[in-house]
Formats: sequence, structure tokens, C-alpha cells
Amino acid sequence: MGLPALEFSECCLDSPQFRERLRSHEAELDKTNKFIKELIKDGKSLVAALKNLSAAKRKFADSLNEFKFRCIGDAETDDEICIAKSLQEFATVLRNLEDERMRMIENASEVLITPLEKFRKEQIGAAKDAKKKYDKETEKYCGVLEKHLNLSSKKKESQLQEADSQVDLVRQHFYEVSLEYVFKVQEVQERKMFEFVEPLLAFLQGLFTFYHHGYELAKDFSDFKTELTISIQNTRNRFEGTRSEVEALMKKMKENPHEHKNISPYTMEGYLYVQEKRHFGTSWVKHYCTYQRESKRITMVPFDQKSGGKGGEDEAVTLKSCTRRKTDSIEKRFCFDVEAVDRPGVITMQALSEEDRRLWMEAMDGREPVYNSNKDSQSEGTAQLDSIGFSIIKKCIHAVETRGINEQGLYRIVGVNSRVQKLLSILMDPKTATEADTEICAEWEIKTITSALKTYLRMLPGPLMMYQFQRSFIKAAKLENQESRVSEIHSLVHRLPEKNRQMLHLLMNHLAKVADNHKQNLMTVANLGVVFGPTLLRPQEETVAAIMDIKFQNIVIEILIENHEKIFNTVPEAPASNSQLLLSRKKSTESKPPSCSERPLTLFHTAQPNEKQENRNSIINSSLESVISSNVNSFLNSNSAPQPSLNSSDLELEVIKPNRPNSLSPLRKARALYACKAEHDSELSFTAGTVFDNVHPSQEPGWLEGTLNGKTGLIPENYVEFL
Repeated sequence: MGLPALEFSECCLDSPQFRERLRSHEAELDKTNKFIKELIKDGKSLVAALKNLSAAKRKFADSLNEFKFRCIGDAETDDEICIAKSLQEFATVLRNLEDERMRMIENASEVLITPLEKFRKEQIGAAKDAKKKYDKETEKYCGVLEKHLNLSSKKKESQLQEADSQVDLVRQHFYEVSLEYVFKVQEVQERKMFEFVEPLLAFLQGLFTFYHHGYELAKDFSDFKTELTISIQNTRNRFEGTRSEVEALMKKMKENPHEHKNISPYTMEGYLYVQEKRHFGTSWVKHYCTYQRESKRITMVPFDQKSGGKGGEDEAVTLKSCTRRKTDSIEKRFCFDVEAVDRPGVITMQALSEEDRRLWMEAMDGREPVYNSNKDSQSEGTAQLDSIGFSIIKKCIHAVETRGINEQGLYRIVGVNSRVQKLLSILMDPKTATEADTEICAEWEIKTITSALKTYLRMLPGPLMMYQFQRSFIKAAKLENQESRVSEIHSLVHRLPEKNRQMLHLLMNHLAKVADNHKQNLMTVANLGVVFGPTLLRPQEETVAAIMDIKFQNIVIEILIENHEKIFNTVPEAPASNSQLLLSRKKSTESKPPSCSERPLTLFHTAQPNEKQENRNSIINSSLESVISSNVNSFLNSNSAPQPSLNSSDLELEVIKPNRPNSLSPLRKARALYACKAEHDSELSFTAGTVFDNVHPSQEPGWLEGTLNGKTGLIPENYVEFL
């Protein structure tokens, strides 16, 4: 129930009822005053808390902005770049939001705290002052009235009239004060309905403005959030595949670490304890030692594995002799003595085990280092890119596209291994494999068929996209922009052997159809890249660095799927000029030594005919004609649209080769710049620094022929420099 109205006419009567109604108004004013006072206190606390919150969020944003991601490897995927810059994007959004919050906080003091304090002081304070005046006049009037009524009637008439006039004057003043007080009380009661609520409304409007600004920021951030979400999911998928590969490699290393050693430029390396003579006796200091057999250089680096720091300066000496230390001549086990050409005395070293000492002794005795050949982890089987192989892949693709193109997790969900092997044995049976009309029975589950397809590709003697092109495809995926990546991969695909390219074309056409149905099967292009990248582009050597490059293998497959029509149905653009090719080779050489599996290829560019071309060696001309004819035929066969007819006479080509002696120059010596492991019997294995004799051009483009330790073989020409 609301407050009763105060009538001005009752001010004169000043009845008990009037006083009761007046007291209810006064109690309401006191309650309002206390509430506003508490509200102002809470408002100031809220502003202070918001300032603290804003400061904390700004500090949080600064921390996000300062952190920088560092990924494993020499390049980042687009997804990794997006994730790396996400923290800076988060920081920008938070800072922008806090700028708006500070504007709201500054506005809160003006629109909320100040008006409430003003209303409390000016309006409620004025009502309190009026009450004090009213109470004072009430007391004065009552005192004068009582005194007047106590006058004796025997007083003179003039005195009585004077007393009556005085009472009337006091009564009139009391009446006026009462009217003013009632007016003020009712005025404050009415004013609080808008002067008290209006500041609260303005404060809430500031809050709504702040939250609306946050909403606008969220809308602007939406596109990046979507991109980031996809990048995170892609990165998580790649991580899951990479983690399993790394874990499998770790288990292999645990079981037999000696079979998975990296090829090193050093003949032997590892930790040895070196005996050092001190004033107080001798001590054994742990060193990390390396030895190169060709130069006979031993490098010793004092290093403490526990503290992770070097214990002194590096020392390098030239080996003169190495002698096994007899057990009864020293208290330590596994010791041997080394004599140096450029250091007096004997250096006594302790190996970590008897086997370790044997390896050091063999290396320093000039014997060839023991390297374990890297074996492909996949089964060699009988899988080949022949008519049977194409028939198997086509049958699997037909079954998937007709019966299971919309199955969720297609190619990601694997089948039971025993059934996969059984299906493969049926498909690879020569009696039925070449029968084109024979389809895979409906009794075989789609996951079994897809697993059989992937398993067959892994059973090939080498990956479909070939070991020698693996590093080139990875480098292409690491290029800065998408157009360059597509162009380079386009060129590399057309350097693959004809059957490899045909099989890859068949597979990419199929995967593009799978990706077109990703809303049903959930297999996007990125998901298919994760599944097929390690299968089609597996590296020759199992290393952590190679596993870290799986994400770029996946990108290569994504590009092949998304651009399969252009890549397989059109001829790639002409190669770069000679100077560009040499500059590109120089840059790649400076960044990382090339892998021996990258067999150097002969490069061509068009040129005008001249005497030099007409007099070219007949051997090179004949090889050019064969290469040209095979390349032109492969390009024409791969095009779906008709192409103009070409023959070798229409093209005038010039071989671009690194600078090397011609066939008329005398035999020369050359030094190896990098280590290389032979892949064929005709090639030589060697380490960096090896010196070859009788080096001269071979009939195979991109290769030299030389002699090492009496054995003659092929050497990659961009691996050596002539002395």
C-alpha cells in the first residue's frame, strides 16, 4: 500500500492523524537515504572491482601477446601459422574489450555515483533541514501557546490583546513552516521516482553498450574463430597420426637401437672418458668425441650431461695410431691409447663398453665404418604397378563408390586384419585378378575394402610417389603461397614414371569424389590427407625429423585432391631458367644437405639452334631424344583434351648441367661435400670429406664416375667439388 497524501489544510489543524501520516513519510525518506548511501558505496566498490578486473585482463592479454610458438621442423603448415598467430589475435580482442570497459567505468562515475550523491545531499538533505526547522517551530509554538493560556484574566486588556497578537503571529509562522515542510517532503517523494532511477538506467545503458561492443567483437572474430577451429582439428588429427608414428619408431629404437642409427658425416662418434693429468694426480673427464677416417681428425668436446654444460674448450688432433690397452696395464676397463701427430704423448681413452671399444678401434684402424642399411618397414610382398595392381585398385574403388561412398569415417576406420589379408590374397590371385568383370562381393565390408586398398599401396616396393621425389614434394609443400605449391607439385607429378602417375591419377580422382561427399562420410580433404599422406609419400629413413614432416606430406595430398584435374590433365609450365635453377639449388644446399635418395635429374629449357648444339656429343643427343619422346608421349597420354602433335624436331633443347670437366678433360680428383649411402650396386657409399680418384663424366645424366679404395662406381655430381 502506498503512502497517504499530506493535505495542506491539515497543517493548520496539526491533528494526530496528520502527524502519523507525516511520520510515515519521514520514515520512507530515512529508508531511501540509507539505501542510496549503501548503493553509492556498492557502486564505488563495483567500479574499483571492474578496474582491477580490467587490469588483470590486460596483463593476461600482454602475456598472450608476448608468447611465440616454435614448431618442430624448418617450415610451418598454414594451420600451424594460423594457430601461432591466434594468441596475438586473442590479445587484440581482449585489449579492445578492455578499452571499452574503461570507457564504461569512467562513465559510471559521472552517470551513477555523482547524480545519486547530488540527490541525497540536495533533496533528502534539504528535507532533513526542513524537518529540523519544523520541529523547532512546533516546540516554539507550543511553548508560546501554553504561556499565553496561563495568563491571568485579571491582566489589563491591553496586555491581553498584546499576548493574543503575539500568539497569532507565532501560530501563523508555524503554519507557514508546516506548509513548507509538507511541500518539501512530498516533493522529495515524487523526485526520487525519476532522479533516483534515471542514473541507474544510464549505468545499465553503459553496461549494455559494453556488452554490445563485445557482441560486435565476437561477430568480427567469428571468421577467424572458424578458421582456427578447423586448423586446431587438422593439427590434432596430424598429431594423432604423427604420435603413433613416433611412438612406433621409439619402440623400434628400444628393441634394436643399432639398426636405426642415422647416417653421420663422422666415421665414429660418442662419449669417451679421457684421462687427464693434474697436479694432484690423474682424473677421467667425459668428452663427446667424433672421428673422421678420411682426415684422421679426432675432436673432443668436454661435456657434462648432468648439468648440460661444456666443461672446457674443444680440442682437435690428427690421429697417428690407436692401440688397445691391455687389461692388466690399467685399473679401468674398455681403455685404448691414441697417439696424435700434432700432440705429444699418449691420450688414454675409456669407452662405454667392450662393444663400444671395438667400434672405436675398428674406425680408427682405417676400416670401413659399420652402417646398417635402412630397410623399408613395409612388406615387399608381390605388389606391383602392373595390370594386376591396377585391376585390384580399380575393383576396390568401384566397390567403394557404388556401395559405400557415404559411410562415415571412410578410409579412416580400419578393417579386421585377417579379413583384409584374406581379401588381398583373393584379389592378388593371378587366376582371377585380371578378370575385369569380376567385382568384389557384397559380403566384404567397406572398411575391409578400403583397408585392402591402403595395404596394397603400402606393399609396393617403394611409395607410389617414389623415394627420390619425397624431399622435393615436401619442399614444394613448404613454399610460401598456394599458387607456388600447386605449380611445383604439378611439375613433380609429371616427372613420375608413367605407371606411378596413372595410378596416382586414378587414386586422386577417387579421393576427390570421396571428399565431395564429406557431409555424409565426414572425410574432408584434410582428413584424407592425414590418411594417405604417410602411405603415398613415406620417407626412406625412419627418423623423428621425417615424422615431423608428415604434416607436409598431408598437405601434398590435399593439393593433389583439390587440383587433380589441373595437375593430371594439363602439361606443367616450362621449367625455370638456368640461373634460377642454379640459385634454387644453392639455396637448398645452404639450408640442408641433400638426401642421397634424391637422384639428380637432367633439366632442360628451350633454346635457339646454333653450332654448339649441332656439334653436341652423339651420346647426349641420343639420350635427349629418348627423354623428349617419353616426356611428350606421357604428357599427351595424360591430357583429356586433344593436344597439338609434337616430335623431337619441333623442340630445340639444351642440357643444363652444373660446371664439371667435359669428356675431353683429364681424369681429376674430387672431394665429397656430403655423406651418401648407395642404393644400387653401381653406386658408391661415402662420407663427407671422402676423396675420389679418376673422376670423369658418366653416360648417365647427373652422375659422375670415380674410384674409391679400388672400387669404381657412380657418384651424384652435385655431391662433390673438384680439387
